Amino acid sequence: MRLLKPVYQLLLAALLTPFWLSAQNSDNVSVTLETPHNTALVHLHYLQPATYDPATAARTLYGVADSTQASRLAIKLKQVYDGLGLYVRLNRIPKEADYVDSTVAQSVFTPFPNELPQVYLEKVDGRWYYSEETVSQINTLHEEVYPFGTDLLLQLIPHIGEREILGLKAWQLVGLLLLLILAVVVHFILSRLLKPVVRKLSHSRLYPSLVPPRLVWTIARLISVLVVVRMLKLFVPTLQLPIEAANFTIVAIKLVTIGLVIGILLRILDVIILYAGKGAQKTESKMDEQLLPVIERGVQFLIFAGAIIQMLRVFQVDITTLIAGISIGGLAIALAAQDTIKNLFGSLTIFMDKPFQIGDWINFAGVDGTVEEVGFRSTRVRTFANSLVYVPNGKVADMVVNNYGLRQYRRYSTTLALTYDTPPELIEKFVEGLKAIVARHPLTRKDYYEIHLNGMGAHSLDILFYIFFEAPSWSEELKGRHEILLEVLKLAKALGVRFAFPTQTLHLEEMPGTTPTTPHYNTDPNELDRRLQDFMKQHSQN
Repeated sequence: MRLLKPVYQLLLAALLTPFWLSAQNSDNVSVTLETPHNTALVHLHYLQPATYDPATAARTLYGVADSTQASRLAIKLKQVYDGLGLYVRLNRIPKEADYVDSTVAQSVFTPFPNELPQVYLEKVDGRWYYSEETVSQINTLHEEVYPFGTDLLLQLIPHIGEREILGLKAWQLVGLLLLLILAVVVHFILSRLLKPVVRKLSHSRLYPSLVPPRLVWTIARLISVLVVVRMLKLFVPTLQLPIEAANFTIVAIKLVTIGLVIGILLRILDVIILYAGKGAQKTESKMDEQLLPVIERGVQFLIFAGAIIQMLRVFQVDITTLIAGISIGGLAIALAAQDTIKNLFGSLTIFMDKPFQIGDWINFAGVDGTVEEVGFRSTRVRTFANSLVYVPNGKVADMVVNNYGLRQYRRYSTTLALTYDTPPELIEKFVEGLKAIVARHPLTRKDYYEIHLNGMGAHSLDILFYIFFEAPSWSEELKGRHEILLEVLKLAKALGVRFAFPTQTLHLEEMPGTTPTTPHYNTDPNELDRRLQDFMKQHSQN
């Protein structure tokens, strides 16, 4: 109910605006029809209560021979103005007898080119009249402004009471009160009729309770108020309010209508986002969930931009000129906001190409961490030091990003250092056991790994242990490493393998009174050849 209070207040203010203001001057006006200003003034002046003379006002219409019909058409034309809330600003109407509209290069003048382009003044034989086309359209326009027989009320209601109260006749006050009562009753009934309709339209078998009842009720009430406002717009012209009051009321009703349409569209967008969020949860990519708020803000921006354009039209602002001015100013703004625009397009590139998604471990330009959020301007990365880094999307789109999160396998490579006194047979059994550990573990890649005696270091015999984990996250990878390394230690203990560590051994080659520790090498060529042949024969048999 709080959401609709401002709407009710604005409508009430529009309908209770001081109606006693007079629209036109009550002084006598000479009928010359020599300028567009005089023609428009004569038409309006002689249809005011103090100077009411329809026959004189009808002289402004061209080509109507029947004076009674001409008077009736002149009255209807003013009723069209009043019904649409169009205030004829006489100070803006040309007073030049030879006025020429530069857009069409003709002696014509259109008082309301946007609202009533078919109603215009035209110079004929040195005098200005409402054109023949305008005269032919008056009845049609009158039926459009007063549809469904409401024009009959213009003839019936005024005879109820002519006494004036606060600038309004008694029949106008009665009509105003009846409209307000009718609006409240219609809203009360219609909102309750629309509630089940909105609930059914927003209901889904997969998610029966996804849309909250409060949102359904809000949409139903907004639609109901919109219908009531349109109904008021239909009946307000029959009150024949003073032109200033009529103009204010019609403008207020148009603004309220725009506001209600915005509210309805935003609430419908909320429903769509709810269902889209459920759909995004089913996809593998987490970027879809991140993309929804961006799309929502973009659609909201378009809705409000359209609303602003419609409001400007209500106030008769030249949109074409405004857009041209914005284009020139927009160029300067674009030059001053190059980085912002670059970041915007960078975010679009990220969402379309999807180089990473929420939760991925990425590394680029010294930034190493997991992606938390991708916004319009920047990407948030949570580093492993738990700090939060904001990186402009324009820079991210231009950088080489290493996405560890897209890896199918996570590589683990280390060196197992054994002491130099480890027998070759024990090394072979140890390597065989290492391969068995990798083959049994559930997270390791089975079709490719490398485990070999790979080097003879300064203090150890080095075994290359090169394997891959099929783990979705870094935590799973660390868990796999932990389990593998524990199995390696258990295997080494079972086989009696000793791991080497950096050591230095000092050998004293010779001391007085002792036997030298330097080994004696047999350098006899025949003996060396015999030993080599025995080794080769032994290994060839194996």
